[in-house]
Amino acid sequence: MATAPAVAHPKMADEETSTALPVSTEAKKRRAPKAPELPIVERRNWLIHQHYIRKDYDTCKAIIKEQLQETNGMCEYGIYVQALIMRLEGKIQQSLELFQSCAILNPSSSDNLKQVARSLFLLGKHKAAIEFYHEAARLNEKDWEISHNLGLCYFFIKDLKHAEEHLNMALRINKHDKTFMMLGKVHLLAGETDKAAEVFRIAVEFSPENTELLTTLGLLFLQLGKYQKAFEHLGNALTFDPNNYKAILAAGSMMQTHGDFDVAMSKYRVAACAVPESPPLWNNIGMCFFGKKKYVAAISCLKRAHYMSPFDWKVLYNLGLVHLTMQQFASAFHFLSAAINLKPRMGELYMLLAVALTNLEDVENATRAYEQAATIDESNPLVNLNFAIFLYNHGDKKATLDQYQEMERKVNLLRDSNSTLEFDPELMDMAQKMGAALQVTEGLVWTKPAKDSKSKPNSAAATGPPGPPLGTNQALGQAMSSAASYSKNLQQPTGAVVGSSTPLGPEPDVEKAPSPPTGPPGSPKPAESENPKPRTSKRKSKVEE
Repeated sequence: MATAPAVAHPKMADEETSTALPVSTEAKKRRAPKAPELPIVERRNWLIHQHYIRKDYDTCKAIIKEQLQETNGMCEYGIYVQALIMRLEGKIQQSLELFQSCAILNPSSSDNLKQVARSLFLLGKHKAAIEFYHEAARLNEKDWEISHNLGLCYFFIKDLKHAEEHLNMALRINKHDKTFMMLGKVHLLAGETDKAAEVFRIAVEFSPENTELLTTLGLLFLQLGKYQKAFEHLGNALTFDPNNYKAILAAGSMMQTHGDFDVAMSKYRVAACAVPESPPLWNNIGMCFFGKKKYVAAISCLKRAHYMSPFDWKVLYNLGLVHLTMQQFASAFHFLSAAINLKPRMGELYMLLAVALTNLEDVENATRAYEQAATIDESNPLVNLNFAIFLYNHGDKKATLDQYQEMERKVNLLRDSNSTLEFDPELMDMAQKMGAALQVTEGLVWTKPAKDSKSKPNSAAATGPPGPPLGTNQALGQAMSSAASYSKNLQQPTGAVVGSSTPLGPEPDVEKAPSPPTGPPGSPKPAESENPKPRTSKRKSKVEE
């Protein structure tokens, strides 16, 4: 009896030992390495980032607010994201102040300085933005974005030399479509059309499927008169994007220039689905109707274009031309006067205004308008021919001879610059009649008439029977009745008595630039010559107009 407990006791001890061991092992297994404590300033950055990229801005701002309260406003990332959200909401000044706070918290970050400069740029403070971009460039010399934006800032303050320098530097760091586009605009603004074409050509080689670059290069070739290359690049743009309305407008304008009005109208129908409120589109549609001699429809479309863009002198020019053709001289005077106020250095406008005044029997003001046209114009022989006819009909033969000789001088200059030049047959016919009336036929510069184009104007002065007077007031008023006259090498500007009447439209947007665009920013427009040739429009208005 005394030994039994002694035997049992060690057994119980063994059992206790055996049951206690698993508890100890399990406790050791439960001990995991403790996660490192993140600094309180940064611990919610991941959550802020997640909501920001999901565009859940309200939740994002609420989390940022809590984070800034916990950190006493020392969370750089929270302030940075809040500034980005405010910029998206259009609160540029508030975003600028927040980015400046970020720059104070972390002055060695080039990203903070870039964002400060970006906000200044959006506020229009380009010189201040340039200073911050230069400071950011000292921290990061190989940043493409800094060089590109510096070029952009210099472009807006018209410092084209530095703009070109920084854009070329950006291209050396990293080739980018936006930089090519901006560099091309710089060259266009500087009047360096060949360099601009070369830049766009290299850009197309670098990015052959970029429809914006293809369209811009096509428009540039179209402006330079290289129609084959223009059609090729515009066709490539439409291959990659059949609904590219800029390319459609440009292709339609080329067909319209060649007199294919029905084909051009089919193109414009496609473009109208994309940009139903484009002034250049309705301007071109109106001039298609004008070429088809549907004048009421032409005026309706042009009035619509004028309503959308009341300060576009080209639309006003075309309205004046159509009203002259319909012998509505008071309306023509109204629109041509408005166009002259917007484009005072274009001789053809004064010439058409003189035609309207002649038919309104205001000889004195018509004479002044012709004199102004002859003074401004430097290359269009049509101006001097019309002035000569006007003077001849009013008995001033000496002044008539002077204007006729000036016309011959311009014709010789044009032929010297282009040996294959073809003039409008109607212009040549009227000049020959004038030479015969002035008895200077021996010195005529005209040779054989040019080939007839698809559709010729029907001016009463040119097609009427030749009589002692070369034209009457009524004949002078019937200026042009077709927008189809086209010569392969030169489009003659619109005239009062004779000449072609190709529809005139806005310049192409090479922005927004596009115009661009226009972009559209607008995109910036290429520089126009003092006496631009009539042409149809080739862009939307800074995409955007």
